[in-house]
Amino acid sequence: QVQLVESGGGWVQAGGSLRLTCAASGTIFRIDTMGWYRQAPGKQRELVAKITSVGSTMYGDSVKGRFTISRDNAKNTVDLQMDSLKPEDTAVYYCNFHSVVYGMDYWGKGTLVTVSI
Repeated sequence: QVQLVESGGGWVQAGGSLRLTCAASGTIFRIDTMGWYRQAPGKQRELVAKITSVGSTMYGDSVKGRFTISRDNAKNTVDLQMDSLKPEDTAVYYCNFHSVVYGMDYWGKGTLVTVSI
């Protein structure tokens, strides 16, 4: 059974930084895209950032220039460096692994990020 576990969430003041990490336990084959999504109270889940197996990245408009996604294919981990955090970044952040070949999506349980004024 594959599980994704996020870590690194917490509380930070506006302008500060946090680094999220997602690691997979169990055997996963052919993960094409790793990504981070977030969901704030009363809002839909939205893409924060994603990265392909060859390193191509995509970011949500609201985090461009502030967040950086990276991955380690050998370790099946994905990180999200979040800088210049704003109160509107407050949300539960979810890790996602997607396999095109196997048509599988894996999700973590989420980690809460709270940014105060």
